[in-house]
Amino acid sequence: MKVLIIGSGGREHAFAHALSQSPRLTTLYVAPGNAGILQQAQAAPVDPADHEAVAAFCRGEGIDLVIVGPEAPLVAGLADVLRAHEIAVLGPSKAAAELEGSKAFVKKLAFDNGIPTAASETHGAAEDALAALDRFDLPVVVKADGLAAGKGVIIAETRVQAEEAVRACFEGAFGAAGSRVVIEAFLVGEEISCFALCDGSEYRWLGSAQDHKRVGEGDKGPNTGGMGAYTPAPCLTPDLENQVRRDIIEPSLTAMIDAGAPFQGILFAGIMLTSAGPQLLEYNVRFGDPEAQVILPRLGAHALDLFHAAASGTLAQTGDAVALADQHALTVVMATAGYPGDYQRGSEITLPPSPDSNVIIFHAGTRREGERLLAAGGRVLTVTGLGDSLTQARERAYTAVDSIHWPEGFFRRDIGWRALQADPD
Repeated sequence: MKVLIIGSGGREHAFAHALSQSPRLTTLYVAPGNAGILQQAQAAPVDPADHEAVAAFCRGEGIDLVIVGPEAPLVAGLADVLRAHEIAVLGPSKAAAELEGSKAFVKKLAFDNGIPTAASETHGAAEDALAALDRFDLPVVVKADGLAAGKGVIIAETRVQAEEAVRACFEGAFGAAGSRVVIEAFLVGEEISCFALCDGSEYRWLGSAQDHKRVGEGDKGPNTGGMGAYTPAPCLTPDLENQVRRDIIEPSLTAMIDAGAPFQGILFAGIMLTSAGPQLLEYNVRFGDPEAQVILPRLGAHALDLFHAAASGTLAQTGDAVALADQHALTVVMATAGYPGDYQRGSEITLPPSPDSNVIIFHAGTRREGERLLAAGGRVLTVTGLGDSLTQARERAYTAVDSIHWPEGFFRRDIGWRALQADPD
């Protein structure tokens, strides 16, 4: 089977690693890729933003499956173009991608279908949004409605901060994404990421993970794209998982079918486990990063068959449940000094020659210059450890991190602290 991966981050490297374990894979392409992915895949000479060019490449090379990693091409309609050319693609249509493309869309879907979520209001004018703040307690959440590269959500502790956040949205801080604003009640609890593989009618549970968004240890400092993650998440008990599936995932998928936009791809539900039960925070329409780097290694060789079944609408033929390896996984993100603020590119990285078989070093922002491996982004490497326990997975990950020579990089030393604090064994 010939496969094309769209994207260039650690998530896409995790896809490449999992797919490469399947005996059914014959050729793997990537556009644009990074230094790590290009050790396992051939570069496809196409711009992912040129949807017709991607389709032409797929037809010319006989691509059997396209996996779209990031959200922007999906919200822009890449999957629709590929399906119009009868090319199987793991990723939702433009209409279904509104689940991530518009936070207001998700709130309406939740309210209309009785899906538990925080109280909110959506406004398209600054004066209306500012007035709405009177109806919410502090802290309050202010969200730019559209895609804002992970930066459009502000938790305001004071009224002044909330007003500044609203004005920033309407004054263009997040581009077109801030032309509408969602004002949302702040939920208290433990946040968790849940994943479902969907084929438009059926779905299969892919498990849960918890990530660490803050740049600093103890979950302090500004938000990032994620500084580490682990799976399974012990706080999601079997009873809570059943609630998430019954009360949030399943009615959402049914609502999308009823709306004429069935969801086909990977659905990522951000959930807050509150004292009143699980509440939907947001949807993403693709794997999280770095959550993919802990869940995909547990899928392994099964990944290609599962993803092709989802893309071709045949998940019913794969059995009732996904066989995730009975392992724990923990990943540590190594980032360039200064991230998520200003940082310099081009520092050299030296990797260990032969990491432990229970360790995977995923590349995110890297490039090659001759034999030299260079940092080319903010989040640069994601180091995943696998083990029979979370403690073992963590030890393996950090041993590998410590063997990487990169003076200009930094990482958190406390990934997994919440779970390990609750269950030190």
